[in-house]
Amino acid sequence: MKVDLVDSKDLTVELGEGAEGLVLQRCVSYFRNVHSTAALEYGGSRVVNRFSCAWICGNKLFGSLELVKHGIPTPRTVLALSEGSALRSIDEMGYPVVMKPVVGSWGRLSALLRDGDAAKAVVEDREYMFPLYQVYYLQEFIRRPPRDIRSFVIGGRTVAAIYRNSDGKDWRTNTARGGRAAACKVGKELDDLSAKAAEAVGGEIVGVDLMESADGLLVHEVNGTTEFKNTVPATGVDIPGLIVEYLSDVQRR
Repeated sequence: MKVDLVDSKDLTVELGEGAEGLVLQRCVSYFRNVHSTAALEYGGSRVVNRFSCAWICGNKLFGSLELVKHGIPTPRTVLALSEGSALRSIDEMGYPVVMKPVVGSWGRLSALLRDGDAAKAVVEDREYMFPLYQVYYLQEFIRRPPRDIRSFVIGGRTVAAIYRNSDGKDWRTNTARGGRAAACKVGKELDDLSAKAAEAVGGEIVGVDLMESADGLLVHEVNGTTEFKNTVPATGVDIPGLIVEYLSDVQRR
């Protein structure tokens, strides 16, 4: 299979022009990702993952809606659209509450609100930011071990998983923030839930983020352009190789 590597920053697509072929979308910028995927698909390319998946996974609210719609266990989540409704919702949910931007990655601008003073300060700051940050995405704080789970689903199969362990200095477990990766066994519950979450968002190659709660695993996010640089050494699973195998199968169909 001949492969051409294209930097999204250098990509230009003339609308209406044909762009046939198979494209693996690896751009981690949400806005570049969804717009280039839309243009490429319109021109006739087969993009993995599709625009619909990129659109859903790149926005935490849209992703949560699909999880709820498909009956996948997920943390209680509330949407608020003003300063007043956000503060009322936080009080009703009870502290602590997690507030996240609907678009964003690596845990950036996510806040753990432990009391009313913290909530008022963070919400007031957001009222002076870009309007996207005035869409308040609020989640219950799950009492869990100091880690979460990232699983990798390719073509409906859970091929690997890691624990992302907190470094003890931050409640967020993202490896980009110092979280440590360790191999996680893919048991039946994790396999089934990860595959169902991938199917819910229409994902072919995705990363599923889960938390261990007192009632079992919860899915809190599905990532449409997932990174795996820490997973391969931790698990020994050749994720890039499995992606290439999957794409080869797609191309032969």
